[in-house]
Amino acid sequence: MHVRNYLPLDHLDRLTDSTGLVQHAIYSIPRRESGYTTDDNARALRLCARLWSERPDERMLRRVTCYLSFLEHARCPVRGFHNFLSYQRDWLDAAGTGDCQGQAVLALAEVLASPLPEGYRALARELIDAVLPALADLRSLRAQAYVIQAWAHLWRAGTSDIGPIEDVARLAAQRLFECYHRSQRPNWPWFESRMTYANAVLPHALFDAAERWPDEAFLAVAESSLAFLDLVTTTDDVFWPVGNRDWYSHGEEKSLYDQQPVEAATMAGAALAAFRLRGDENYLAIFRRAHRWFHGRNSLEQPLADRHCGACFDGLQPTGMNRNQGAESTLAYLWTELLNAEVQQGNAATQRAQLRAGLPLALTSLVSSAADTGDTLLTEDMLE
Repeated sequence: MHVRNYLPLDHLDRLTDSTGLVQHAIYSIPRRESGYTTDDNARALRLCARLWSERPDERMLRRVTCYLSFLEHARCPVRGFHNFLSYQRDWLDAAGTGDCQGQAVLALAEVLASPLPEGYRALARELIDAVLPALADLRSLRAQAYVIQAWAHLWRAGTSDIGPIEDVARLAAQRLFECYHRSQRPNWPWFESRMTYANAVLPHALFDAAERWPDEAFLAVAESSLAFLDLVTTTDDVFWPVGNRDWYSHGEEKSLYDQQPVEAATMAGAALAAFRLRGDENYLAIFRRAHRWFHGRNSLEQPLADRHCGACFDGLQPTGMNRNQGAESTLAYLWTELLNAEVQQGNAATQRAQLRAGLPLALTSLVSSAADTGDTLLTEDMLE
């Protein structure tokens, strides 16, 4: 069963015009005055490149072309990428944020490691090479984490000539390691004195680094920091991320709202990276909690995801749902669904092996669990 069989991109297409992906929405309608951002277009490029790699077709290639063209246009004359483009197509910043650089390289790594046409891969490599000096000077921890993830994707794919970005990635991993040890306190095993946004990308990056450099101490930090993040974002087996009103500073109360979809998506990604490296089923439990957050297993018991068009509401507030369906939220949901499909397909592969070995399958409990939580059901097509 292909992910594309049930991952609708109607809302993504609604937010996309000939320039790229519009940043915000009023309800489900593109808010043109918000313009475009490189990090949103990079997220869309990463998703569509992955989907095209699974099943190539012209419509998906057109999406990839649009978002890759946006990143090429975002290249700064000096170094790095711009981030904010007005609807009138004027750049609003002299140079993009650190996070923007990391998100762009992560998406470009997806293209470079894919079987996309040679010209697409050549452009991705050219853009990565051009931004390397800026990557080496990044100070944002999350941007450095994205660079580590980008390099790890290229390394696993066996991409050639990645020595320069590997050097940057190893230095970034060492910086994360050092930040962790500088900031940790009793009952606070974390990289900073305050948890803010996209927190899970930090342990995620160190799981990637630990896979490549097992002799370093990256794994211990990855495990302890993800365990702490899971502890502070789980209430009664429900994922409850750090809210963006006041975040969560050491020694203070965690902000309960507003909860953002990007937190669930990054938590799901980190948990899956940990599971693939360690094989511990507890990490799959973390993944499932984050995935179910989109489908109503959250503090308000309200689903954020629209399975019919692929949209996602912008977050949970104390008084209810933020009913806007912007680019970042929608892509957080779609990427998490893609990861969930990979988990389900992995389960299907295991079950096929069990069938060949003549072992019984516990499909009854699987179907019951999936029906209760919104997880994708394994179908007969997936078992064939």
